[in-house]
Amino acid sequence: MEKRFKGVFAPLTTPFINGQIAADKLRDNIEKFNRTGLAGYIIMGSTGEAPFVDDEEAELLVREATRAASPEKIVIAGTGRDSAEWTIKLTNRLAEAGAQAALIKPPYYYKSRMNYEALKAYYSEVADRVKIPVIMYNIPQNTQIWLPLELVIELAKHQNIIGLKESGGSLAYLSEVVSKVSADFHYFTGSASILYSALDMGACGAILALANVAPELCVKLYELFAAGKKEEAKELQYKLIPLNRALTETYGIAAVKYALDRRGYYGGPGRSPLLPLESKAQIEINNYLTELNLLK
Repeated sequence: MEKRFKGVFAPLTTPFINGQIAADKLRDNIEKFNRTGLAGYIIMGSTGEAPFVDDEEAELLVREATRAASPEKIVIAGTGRDSAEWTIKLTNRLAEAGAQAALIKPPYYYKSRMNYEALKAYYSEVADRVKIPVIMYNIPQNTQIWLPLELVIELAKHQNIIGLKESGGSLAYLSEVVSKVSADFHYFTGSASILYSALDMGACGAILALANVAPELCVKLYELFAAGKKEEAKELQYKLIPLNRALTETYGIAAVKYALDRRGYYGGPGRSPLLPLESKAQIEINNYLTELNLLK
């Protein structure tokens, strides 16, 4: 069966001015992203500072993104909360606002109790009761929980669980999942540093923080691979790794927002307690952007 979603998605940053949502800046960014080959947008992902955004703000963000996105772009909302009931309510609320799928991380506050059965019950209940498809989200560096491989394979049989975003960076995990789930299951890598390898091992696309800053290059790598131009895709992969590592591993959201500002999008400040990027790091990010010809 043909996969419903594929390609490169950007987990959009959330624009703030004086600590408040700047909806006009979100619309402006999306209108620019619409001119790229991105498959769609994630609202309220990790790069979008989801833990700092309340439900009313989340609904505003999804509504504005849905209105601003061109018709072919897919809007997915991050809706994972620590209780199943809260996750269900937020997911259905954002579905009404226009989200086409939900990206749901595991509940992690009581991580010592989140064993196989607890996680299975959580995802099963949520998937049973929400109005849009569910994409599981494995991000152990933030949650300190790895979704067990066997659990992902079992939950992939649920008719409303359509995929996985895997941000742990494990290619072995990818290969086992892809080899044991149905052909219509969506596997997205969350790491731009392994995009080429993930595609080569069966991922249908990616959800990348780097796609905010360098959407054209992330899409180009995906398209080169899809066209069978693997050596060119591999060369581009090598070039993207230093910037991606700086954005996602070394400096984080502040660096993504700074790079957006440098590229003519709106990045702006993070929400407290996130701090702005220090001047030394700004110089490093500028150098990487210059090397990739991303600055005008």
